[in-house]
Amino acid sequence: STISMNSLKSSLLKLECHFTWTLLKQDVDLGHLEETVDDQIEFFIESNITNYNLLAYVCHLKGSNEEALRNLQKAEAAAQKNHPDEIDWRILVTWGNYAWIYYHMKRYEEAQTYINKVENSCKKLSNTDQWKIQLPEIYAEQGWALLKFGRKYYGRAKDCFETALKNEPNNPRFNAGYAIVMYRLEDFSLRQCEEIIPSLELLKHAVELNPKSTFIMALLALKLQDVKQADEGERYIEEAMQITPDLPYVQRYAAKFYRRKGEVDKAVEILKKALAVTPKSAFLHHQLALCYRGKLYQLKNTTRYPPQEQVEEVIRLAIFHLKTAIAQKAKFFTAHVDLANMYAEGRRYEEAEETFQKAFQINILFDNDKQEYYYHYGNFQRFHMKSESEAIRYYLEGLKIDKESYGRIACRNALKKLLEKRIQRGLEDAADFGTLGLVHKLSGEKHKAIECYEKAIALCPNNEEYLSALCELRLSI
Repeated sequence: STISMNSLKSSLLKLECHFTWTLLKQDVDLGHLEETVDDQIEFFIESNITNYNLLAYVCHLKGSNEEALRNLQKAEAAAQKNHPDEIDWRILVTWGNYAWIYYHMKRYEEAQTYINKVENSCKKLSNTDQWKIQLPEIYAEQGWALLKFGRKYYGRAKDCFETALKNEPNNPRFNAGYAIVMYRLEDFSLRQCEEIIPSLELLKHAVELNPKSTFIMALLALKLQDVKQADEGERYIEEAMQITPDLPYVQRYAAKFYRRKGEVDKAVEILKKALAVTPKSAFLHHQLALCYRGKLYQLKNTTRYPPQEQVEEVIRLAIFHLKTAIAQKAKFFTAHVDLANMYAEGRRYEEAEETFQKAFQINILFDNDKQEYYYHYGNFQRFHMKSESEAIRYYLEGLKIDKESYGRIACRNALKKLLEKRIQRGLEDAADFGTLGLVHKLSGEKHKAIECYEKAIALCPNNEEYLSALCELRLSI
């Protein structure tokens, strides 16, 4: 009857589980997410319940509810094996997921059974009637799930871990999650030239509380390298590699550490070992490609006429690994841009153009991704297609997005250099002065902008666009 359907639906919405945490399908690459969670189940036994729960939700999103149920059974078995004497909080999330999946399968009695299980446990746990129980562990569980759904969710993940930590400030697992999310957020705010959130201290604290977690050790090492304490960083990398020599999650960061240090061959060796264990990892393939790109630059910078066959070989290897990374993770933006640039290096211009277009069509791009795209695409137009006017057009698109980032700074610098060069060549073109005026205006440099517009008007006295821009600037000073 409809009444029980309504009450069923309202009970379902009160549950704390993956179905009520607004984790949207369009924000991730489901196949890739399934792959990474599978790998983690293999390597991080202690967080298996968390991973089976997430995997069940991913299976549901992929339309396979039967398989989702199988993963929930595994989560339940793990919870019973590890915590037989207590109703573990993790099981509440698992039961919530069960209720939702049965509901989607139109098996309403079973859905109600699981709702009742959650309700009864909550009564036991909180000694009150309220059944939407605020357990720190459940906030942390939500934090881990959000973390897996990508950058759009990091802000919410941070809030979840902060809430969990309020109740248990020294819980090792909560501190680990919090440090990881802050490390990633900091990485993005660096690219967006924002204030730095100090993840360094959080990572140090997390390592103290999780002395066996080599994964966090490796992140700490990279962070130390960022803040120019590379020697201390390297000690952590070496320790992590000693404790878990075969853990691909440590190897990937160790390789990144050595690549950034300039030890590219060592990085390649480590990555190949890691790929033998997790051959489908998009992260590892991308890192390998970056190593080959580094070798390409070395070849080009150290000799005036680098041996052609060596150049072709590193380009071929870089392209192979970038294509593999994208095949595994279709929404991998950086890998798309890197691949387009690599095609251009190999003079495969049609493929480069096609890959640039695909990169721009990814639906989860942030402003700084777009700015980075316009910068690289502008370079492609300028240096490979030999079209300065197209380059100017794209650099400007990047500058017009009003959010400061590395990409925007790169667009601005490229524009200034290119326009000033054109002007020095004595091409006295009003359009160049007009565009340079716009660049200064968008950069907040009003006096320089006025100068440029005045020069543009001197060359082209009746241009409406320049006249109104000049008028607006003069009024704003």
